[in-house]
Amino acid sequence: MRFVIRLTPQSEPFKVPFNHLHYLQGLVYRRIQRIDPDLSIKLHNPKVPKFFTFSLFMSEKRNFPTGKPYFHGYKRGYFYFSTAIPEIAEAFISGLLQAPEVELWGERFTVEEVKAISEPDKLSGRKMITLSPIAVTTLKPQFGRLKRYDLNPTEPEFYENILENLIDKYVALYGKVPEETDVDFDVLLAKPKRLQVKPGIYQRAWHLVFRARGSEELLRVGYLVGFGEKNSIGFGMVKVDREKMSKKKHLKGGVRNRERKTSHSVFEQTHSNGVST
Repeated sequence: MRFVIRLTPQSEPFKVPFNHLHYLQGLVYRRIQRIDPDLSIKLHNPKVPKFFTFSLFMSEKRNFPTGKPYFHGYKRGYFYFSTAIPEIAEAFISGLLQAPEVELWGERFTVEEVKAISEPDKLSGRKMITLSPIAVTTLKPQFGRLKRYDLNPTEPEFYENILENLIDKYVALYGKVPEETDVDFDVLLAKPKRLQVKPGIYQRAWHLVFRARGSEELLRVGYLVGFGEKNSIGFGMVKVDREKMSKKKHLKGGVRNRERKTSHSVFEQTHSNGVST
């Protein structure tokens, strides 16, 4: 289940800080708690899979003041929310509609519309664009200790970990291993992002344009609950793009393709959907 939430600002222009994911995470949990306190308590358990994700906050029009850690938004603001669990969707959306007045990072909004978005019939081979960057980490030894390391799309382990993560999510959701467990990733564009997930803690992640081919079951899980890690704090949400794209240098990864290119393309322009910050 996927929704777009559109909000009318109290004043215009409104500020949107680049590091705002934790504000949206707080909104999700507060609205769920309002409707279903037991579900909220369950989701706060760090050992319980969350199975939801959300996008960065966007606006219909915006500009970037030079040197400022925020952009100015105009007209309506909006973001996307997606989950594989009906109870989570029901609690969050009901909570928004019951209490449509929203305060985020000191700005006030009113929830104007919550609209369900239909799922694509097929995902394998379709071009996907991140609505929030994909985070992938691993542990590496350093000075006799294991230290968390943020992987990037030039490393084969980036794709291996995404695939393993998708399989783990599928098993946790459905209690079985999917019939097909192979996914190939072909990255068309990549742009690094460093976002604050809580005061003093940052995550390096990647905005991507990519195609993934293989298991529809696994790709459906990624589409619904996010690719990579930290989905419930706003990483790894993607949309399916309908436009054709000119040929670019590609980064290929996944089970079938272990050969890597050492260079990669980066975004030279902001996303057409207004995601890039």
